[in-house]
Amino acid sequence: MDRKSALKNPRNARKKRIRKKLFGTSARPRLTVYKSNKHIYAQIIDDQRGHTLVAASSLGKEFKEQNKKGSNIGGAEIVGNLIASKALKENIERVVFDRNGFLYHGRVKALAEAVRQKGISF
Repeated sequence: MDRKSALKNPRNARKKRIRKKLFGTSARPRLTVYKSNKHIYAQIIDDQRGHTLVAASSLGKEFKEQNKKGSNIGGAEIVGNLIASKALKENIERVVFDRNGFLYHGRVKALAEAVRQKGISF
């Protein structure tokens, strides 16, 4: 995908602008969020090593045990709780939040607030 076609989609333009400024380190990794129409995904990434440290999504086994949909705010809160509890097990307490070009509203906001309530700061 060339630069012109990438910037025609407003979300991709926002994503590109945001990613120029955000960078996850070992001390403070990046929490990135992606949402589709049916599901929501969250990852904590160490950009220096290029490794995903922790991941959770509405497709995971832990999520499906709770019989919720990933396409609503309640599902996003559950994914936020899952990613936060996994991060705390890995001793990750501070992250950089990357909303991936999505507006901080609805499911993205619900996931972020659930992560904050569990004790992860950003």
